[in-house]
Amino acid sequence: MGKLTGKVCVITGGAKGIGRATARAFLAEGGRVAVLDRSEADLAALAASDESILGIAADVADEASVEAAFEQVRAALGPIDVLVNNAGIMSYARIADMPVPMWDEMMAVNLRSVFLCSRLAVADMKAKGWGRIINVSSQLAHRGELELAHYAASKAAILGFTRGFAREVIGDGINVNAICPGPIDTDLSRTNSDEWRQRLIAEIPIHRYGEPEEIAPTMVFLASDAATFYVGASMNPNGGDVML
Repeated sequence: MGKLTGKVCVITGGAKGIGRATARAFLAEGGRVAVLDRSEADLAALAASDESILGIAADVADEASVEAAFEQVRAALGPIDVLVNNAGIMSYARIADMPVPMWDEMMAVNLRSVFLCSRLAVADMKAKGWGRIINVSSQLAHRGELELAHYAASKAAILGFTRGFAREVIGDGINVNAICPGPIDTDLSRTNSDEWRQRLIAEIPIHRYGEPEEIAPTMVFLASDAATFYVGASMNPNGGDVML
């Protein structure tokens, strides 16, 4: 018996990076896994290598798209037990130069999606009297970064949402927590310039980027029965970039 045997797990932004590593880890622990992603090409690549994972094309910043995707999950796998709000984007600009659409897109994808998906999943969890919601924030929520104020703001807001929502639903047997990964070697982080990456590697105590597979065990823990006493917490696997 795995830690997640029989649990229906939904992971947004799950076709690559941390999401894909989490999907594979949940599957290895007996979970029934669905991945939501807006890239059909990435979903196709995931399906080719992980046939047991259900891939669904969805824009998690769009209410109708989320509703349709969750109905597909329920029809194929059953009511949702575990939700990982992992979808996110990154872009770069100083606030003085930032177009309003760039700010709005960041908040829609990184933050609005967390609200939309959590709101829909929690009904299934309340009916069962058990559930786990894991919101992916970032170490930048704690320390900020040049040209990433909008990204840091979206990730800090996720922590506030996590704490408030955790208080609302713990009485229903639902644990809501967050994870704040440090710099991880994913397609998203590879948009950073070589100069940026080398500066960060020099600053971080572990002197390297993390791998998605190094985040997945924390995801498994927070999704399992072992995390019963974790309520509104934020876990910080970040190589020492921010020590809390």
